[in-house]
Formats: sequence, structure tokens, C-alpha cells
Amino acid sequence: MSGISGIGSLENSSNMEEKKIIAVVGATGAQGGGLVRAILSDPNTGFVVRALTRNPESEKANELAAQGAEVVAADMEDPKSLKRVFAGAYGVFGVTNYWEHFTPEKELQQASNMAKAAKGAGVQHFVWSTLEDTRRWVPLESDLMPTLMGKYKVPHFDAKGESDHFFRDLGVPTTFLLTSFYWDNLIHFGMGPQAGPDGSLAIAFPMDDAKLPGIASEDIGRCAYGIFKEGPATIGQTLGISGGHLSGKEMADTMSRVLGVPIGFHPITPEAYRALGFPGADDLGNMFQFKRDFNAEFCAPRNVDASRTLNPELKSFENWLSAHGSRIPLPVSARN
Repeated sequence: MSGISGIGSLENSSNMEEKKIIAVVGATGAQGGGLVRAILSDPNTGFVVRALTRNPESEKANELAAQGAEVVAADMEDPKSLKRVFAGAYGVFGVTNYWEHFTPEKELQQASNMAKAAKGAGVQHFVWSTLEDTRRWVPLESDLMPTLMGKYKVPHFDAKGESDHFFRDLGVPTTFLLTSFYWDNLIHFGMGPQAGPDGSLAIAFPMDDAKLPGIASEDIGRCAYGIFKEGPATIGQTLGISGGHLSGKEMADTMSRVLGVPIGFHPITPEAYRALGFPGADDLGNMFQFKRDFNAEFCAPRNVDASRTLNPELKSFENWLSAHGSRIPLPVSARN
């Protein structure tokens, strides 16, 4: 199939001899896919895409191949496959997906595998999609929020933050990219407006009036592309990105205006959120509480203007809603 190759045939494209190869982990996902599309849509790019996926025959993989990406099979839990697909690459974008397996230890192992493979392959620039290790602010012995799984406060944050040291210890030339809340969660993650007993719609986060840095998931990849274009200057730095800092009420008011439907904000408590019972509710309850209680520290690195410098097409929440708001699930009565 045109554009798709197995692990053993990574150096057949003459185009790849002219431009620098960026190997993209999770190329069919939200963050990696954004980076792939950013590179492929830039006619003046100095890079070509090596799209990594466990299933190179999937529909999404075929779409990337049709757009010009080299799609290759790789598994983050298979160090040999990572070594092969990182070979010859100038840069690597690395990301892990906690919500696929709910296992922090798996994230740690995957990050370690990527760091070792990048070091072995001589990768010149690794952009690692990470988050804060919240235990730096909330020690395990603190009763500010529950300890989860015996050794984490916010598992999907802590494992990524803890993994930073793999790249530093091995001397992998890395830019540490701090991401923000996906506005796309309003579509895909069940965080959109819900109807109350009286039928009124509201979003509910345990944030009180604190600001929540958010971003379109597509823009994470586009910001990563900006980092690769910046080159070695960002290596060793921790860069936070965001498309806007909005309180829950500001998000609700913007949704009401753009969607044309009255939507309120319900400042649920962290305890009530953790008790909602869906998979990961305790993790997310702790996450929102961390963002609320350490709001200044969380918002500070996620500068919107700096993010726009990396990605001039950065969307605001209103821009994102105008493009994607119709996909947010709402009761049929609210659409009429």
C-alpha cells in the first residue's frame, strides 16, 4: 500500500534524504495526529513524517499515508521496535496515553523505553509531552487529597512528570512540553453540559472560580511543530502551552453565547467529583483540585502568547467552539 512500510523498510524514500525525519509516537491520536497534520500541511516544511502506530493498516493510518506520511508499525512496549523506527530520525515526538490502560507503571515503562531508544538512535531533538508530578506540591502523606494506587496523587500526571528523569538521566536532548486541559473533552470525555432535574444545562468542575488552562488537542501537535522548527534553542527547557485560561463560569458563558443555549457552571466539590464513580473519577477529582489549589503555579508556565508564538494558528476557546461546538453532545431539546 502506498506510503505504508513495515519496520524493516524505513529508508526507501528519497524525500527523507532531503528533509529531517520526525518520528511521531501516537500518530493516529489527538496530540501526535495534530503534529503529523501540521507538518504535512506546511508546503515549506523542512521535515517529513514517520508516523508510528501499532496498527499501520487502520483507517486512520491509511489516511495519514494517503496524505504523504510514512506509516510504520511500532509498539512502545517493544524496545526493539522503537530502536528501529527511531533510527535515522532527527526528532521524536513522544506521548503516552494513561486513559488507554489506567496504569501509571505502564506509562513509566513506555517513557523509559522511548528515552533509551532515542539515546541509542542518536535522536537530536525529543519533544516529550508531559505534565507535573503533583507529589512535588502534595506529598503522599498529605491529607489534602486522597493517595491513589498507594503511591500517586494524580496518577495520569504523576507518572508523566516522574518520567522526565529518564530523558534527563540519559542526556537525551529533550524539550519538556506541558500540556493543558483538552477542550475536546467536552465532546469525547463526558465533560460537556449535563441536564439538571429542572432541565437546565450546566458544566461541573471542582474548580470554584479558579482559571483552567485549556487548549484544542490539535493545537498541542501544532505547538510541538513550532518547537521542532525552533530547533536546539528549546532543548532542556520546559514549555507550557495553552489556548486560554478560563474559569468554569467563563467557559459556560462562552458556550452559551456561541452555541445559543443557556449553560451554567456548577462548582462541584472535589469530594463529590471523586464520588461520581466512573473510571478515573478519583484521578480527575484530584487533578481538578490540584489545578484549583495550586492555580497560580499551574497557570504560570502555560502562557498563551508564548503558545501563539509557537503556533500562530492557536485557537481560543471561542474559536474552538465555533469550529467544533456542534459536536458537543446536548439533549435533543436543548438543540431546538
